[in-house]
Amino acid sequence: MALHPSKLRPGDRVRVIAPARSLLMISADVREIAQGRFAELGLELSFGRHVDESDPFVSTSVEARVEDLHAAFRDSTVQAVLTAIGGFNSNQLLGSLDWELIRGHPKIFCGFSDITALGNAILARTGLVTYSGPHYSTFGQKLHFQYTLECFRKCLFSEEPFAVRPSQEWTDDRWFLDQDRREPLPNAGWFAIQPGEATGTIVGGNLCTLNLLQGTPYMPDLEGAIVFVEDDLESNPERFDRDLQSLLHQPAFAGTRGLVIGRFQKASRMTREKLVQIVRTKRELFELPVLAEVDFGHTSPILTFPIGGRARLVARDGASELEILAH
Repeated sequence: MALHPSKLRPGDRVRVIAPARSLLMISADVREIAQGRFAELGLELSFGRHVDESDPFVSTSVEARVEDLHAAFRDSTVQAVLTAIGGFNSNQLLGSLDWELIRGHPKIFCGFSDITALGNAILARTGLVTYSGPHYSTFGQKLHFQYTLECFRKCLFSEEPFAVRPSQEWTDDRWFLDQDRREPLPNAGWFAIQPGEATGTIVGGNLCTLNLLQGTPYMPDLEGAIVFVEDDLESNPERFDRDLQSLLHQPAFAGTRGLVIGRFQKASRMTREKLVQIVRTKRELFELPVLAEVDFGHTSPILTFPIGGRARLVARDGASELEILAH
């Protein structure tokens, strides 16, 4: 049975850690906006001892990053752990983590992108539900943040099930370079690549990072799962095709109940036509509902969803539904 952490309330304390890239790369103005947003939520921030350390990989040692993660879970005054930003190397920590410590001090753990490795591994090794959602740095967006904030609140401040809706607009820009000059795009909405309905346990996040867990004790169970996957601008159609196929080759994928695909960045060159061709040529997906262009991934805004929670998926032309149930 999944272990659900307590929800957030005003007055709670959130610890920011940097298990991948360093907080040092986050500019002062982005930090100032993020601090204000957390203050508006009534949350108090604290920071891991090593968050601003930086080496040639814009990260720091495994020992330092593990120390900050363990300290965050051990601290009884901390109700949630939020990652500073993503990166490339959070999977380096997996062999050094104290799973009993994490299981014994269950609390919210949230981040996305490279943090997929940690979120899914924590679920696999402890049963603790974790969250794919915004980093601390994400809260530094000055404009076009409301959808992300609303989803964060629905998932982490309340136990009530909630229906996910497509955002009205989205952005695919390096927003931190010029916060006042952004050009949102109208959202065409989700599209159902294959029709169907399913209810299941959510696993996944960033596809290429999730695939790093294959063949290890850190891969979550795919039996009865609705798998959420997305990838960044480096994932062109050819790379996404082979990365998805690698996931489908996992023996437990035979028990998967549905697939939800996040929005692609424009630089990936993915089109609806190519994505349809990729999905419909996979025999492992023939009987599954598949919904695409959902608001999570490396564009903005992003959905917060529970890894290890439950969802109901209806993929149907013009009438698709996605509901987060237990979170």
